[in-house]
Amino acid sequence: MNIEMIFSVIFGILTIMVKAETVPTVSFGDPAKPHIVFLISEDENNYEAHLTIPPFAKQLEKEYGLKATVILGKGERTGFKYPGLHKIKNADLLVVFSRRVALKSDQMNMIKEYLEAGKPLVGIRTANHAFSVREEIKDGYIDWKEFVPEILGCENRGYGPVGPGTDVEVNVEQDNHAIIQRYKTREWHSDGNVYLVAPLLDPNIKVLLEGTSDGKQEPIAWTRKTKNNGKVFYTSLGHPSDFKKPEFITLLINGINWAINE
Repeated sequence: MNIEMIFSVIFGILTIMVKAETVPTVSFGDPAKPHIVFLISEDENNYEAHLTIPPFAKQLEKEYGLKATVILGKGERTGFKYPGLHKIKNADLLVVFSRRVALKSDQMNMIKEYLEAGKPLVGIRTANHAFSVREEIKDGYIDWKEFVPEILGCENRGYGPVGPGTDVEVNVEQDNHAIIQRYKTREWHSDGNVYLVAPLLDPNIKVLLEGTSDGKQEPIAWTRKTKNNGKVFYTSLGHPSDFKKPEFITLLINGINWAINE
């Protein structure tokens, strides 16, 4: 029996409570507790993922009956490791919010095998350069630059200026998409700078949100299918202050629901 969740309660992320008036009904499947694994990294340029993701994962468990495992990687980015990565083998969803890390081949292959099996992925912000390492990689470790075009369906083409932030707007052409259907707030502002990704590589991508900054408009949230028919939801949002906004939390929860169930 599916679990029907009505968002009539208060969202709590970190220490700030925000009213979830924009959130539609969400179903997260049967009581067997779908298992979500988050891969995150901690560095000064990864937007405090190590602080925002753990409480978000706890809320998914508490409010929506999911099982959530957060794996915080260790080591230098040029020689990185995710302790307990084998847990993704039985995961129902993989969420990536890591920045420019190289892994040993056995760990990178675990991620590739998960995706080659057609299992779903949610990418947050720095996922668009999750395994793209610029520095010299340590011996015995590898990167995976192709993750961005092959899985996310885009290229990392740079970044907009930090100061203005990003004006977020729903793409009306996708109004009926499950992730933004009945999404009441049509426009809002993110403190994060916009990521430059246009043009996207996959003509079948469904752009859900667009962001404007410094006169440039870019896709900032979309869905697609991989060549193995795996569902992918990616958003370049994910600035620490985004986790205090009901619009962003709505987006993430709906994206997770879509990836698991739709």
